[in-house]
Amino acid sequence: MPARPTDGTPYAAAHAEGKRALRTLALDTASTLLEQHGPAALTMRRIAAEMGCSTTVLYTIFGSKSGIAETLWREGFARLRTALEEARGPDPLARLAAMGHAYRRNALANRAYYSIMFQRPIPGFQPSEQARAESLEPLRVLADAVADCLDAGVFERGEPDYIARVLWAASHGAVSLELADYEGAADAEQRFDDLIGAAAAWFMPERPARPDVPAPRPRP
Repeated sequence: MPARPTDGTPYAAAHAEGKRALRTLALDTASTLLEQHGPAALTMRRIAAEMGCSTTVLYTIFGSKSGIAETLWREGFARLRTALEEARGPDPLARLAAMGHAYRRNALANRAYYSIMFQRPIPGFQPSEQARAESLEPLRVLADAVADCLDAGVFERGEPDYIARVLWAASHGAVSLELADYEGAADAEQRFDDLIGAAAAWFMPERPARPDVPAPRPRP
């Protein structure tokens, strides 16, 4: 009988790394099948065949098909959180802008995950409460960066969570249109920059005045 890995040993570390690599391969395979062939292709047998392993491997890691769907959801938000955390800039506003670009790059590089996170392509899938809680972590990272902008006087005093949600909504809208190729990709990056810049400028001290709402016309 093979020896079991012992916590803290090099063998345990290598064993854990192998499990992580296998998990990542399974998730990427599942997400690619979903993107290219739709939800009908997301079966244990099909995923295992693409990976060149038995379905037992997948059941051991994920438990069930619904377990794969849940893990895909969580992995998508984990990758987004990492992308935002790795964004850098010489000042708070530059760092916030870098997060916007990181959001777009992550979505373009992980299209299938983005679809699972926001478009619900798997019929009947509902994330667990724990998964929903984890999905808010990227928003908290963004809100922390907004708080730094507020502390630095870049933005007017306000609620970091609200400003972060507005910036997220702008980013999400622009990226979703780009992923759908709704308006073409020729100037997609410029449109993204202009939209995010306009959304951020609204919260700055020197923001433009709100346009006056025209008075209703008298009825004839």
